[in-house]
Amino acid sequence: MKAGIVGLPNVGKSTLFNCLSNAKAQSANYPFCTIEPNIGVINVPDSRLTKIAAIVNPQRVQPATVEIVDIAGLVKGASRGEGLGNKFLGNIRETDAIIHILRCFDNDNITHVDTSIDPVRDKETIDIELQLKDLESLEKRLDKIKRAAKIGDKDAKKELAVLERIKESLERAKSIRALDFTSDERDEYIKPLQFLTDKPVLYVCNVDEASATKGNAYVDAVKELVKDEEAEVLVLAVATEADIAELEDHEEQQLFLDELGLTETGSSRLIRSAYKLLNLQTYFTAGEKEVRAWTIHFGDRAPQAAGVIHSDFEKGFIRAEVIKYDDFILYGSEAKVKEAGKLAVQGKEYVVQDGDMMNFRFNV
Repeated sequence: MKAGIVGLPNVGKSTLFNCLSNAKAQSANYPFCTIEPNIGVINVPDSRLTKIAAIVNPQRVQPATVEIVDIAGLVKGASRGEGLGNKFLGNIRETDAIIHILRCFDNDNITHVDTSIDPVRDKETIDIELQLKDLESLEKRLDKIKRAAKIGDKDAKKELAVLERIKESLERAKSIRALDFTSDERDEYIKPLQFLTDKPVLYVCNVDEASATKGNAYVDAVKELVKDEEAEVLVLAVATEADIAELEDHEEQQLFLDELGLTETGSSRLIRSAYKLLNLQTYFTAGEKEVRAWTIHFGDRAPQAAGVIHSDFEKGFIRAEVIKYDDFILYGSEAKVKEAGKLAVQGKEYVVQDGDMMNFRFNV
């Protein structure tokens, strides 16, 4: 699963990307420093994995991961191709969620593409470009569906009603993610078109060090603006996070965080937020060779979870042996969990819960 970092040029996207991954994206004080998207595979912080490993003592430990994509800065007119806009908008289309970074700090030494600091204006600039691109995609589909609906195609008539609602919304500068549709309407008519403004979004307010814990007036304005979007707002001092990330000693990192009044790095908070934004959860497998976190969607059933390990596990699924994480930590081993009668045998309809420890039985 991929989350793309977007925003205007020079708002801190590549600096944030560098905090999140081991890949070092180029970062400089001029627009379009990033041309090709940088991709980093990021480990999802999870203390449960560490605690399971401490009990099992495996040969290796494998955390869950999310791909983060650093997409070049968009500008006004991107939907018409300004600033290589079509290419960059195409990069966004390939992601599953958007991390929208907004500049919320003053610094005369760092240029802004619009010469002044206004995160509300910046957000609306990006939104409008994404909405215009969605309108362009929508018009192509509408022409085809209107013709089918005219000759009495019932499915086409249903899709036409959905697409016309979307068109009306976009023309009022309202993103598709804010509209209410049934799950069937989304699955059949909306998801296949990969609309940019239908992707879930996390707003990151990039602040100065002094505003890292409490935010500032710019952050307050952003929160007020997005209060009806059901979107999360994260406050990060990205330049400071970059300094923390350069420290290899964990104790030094913690001292730095303590001085700022923070309990953990912003990168850890952001990665977990991105994971949640993508509607993802974790289950675990544990053995002498490996303790591993596996990524699935909320609502996935046991065979789907098994299929993440190998397609044969899903095809030949028989049952899943499930231990709750809290029970494993409490009793201290799989054998003791079994003795306590806390191991459950689940079938194909079992909906996997976040933190489940699972062992699959299958036959192909």
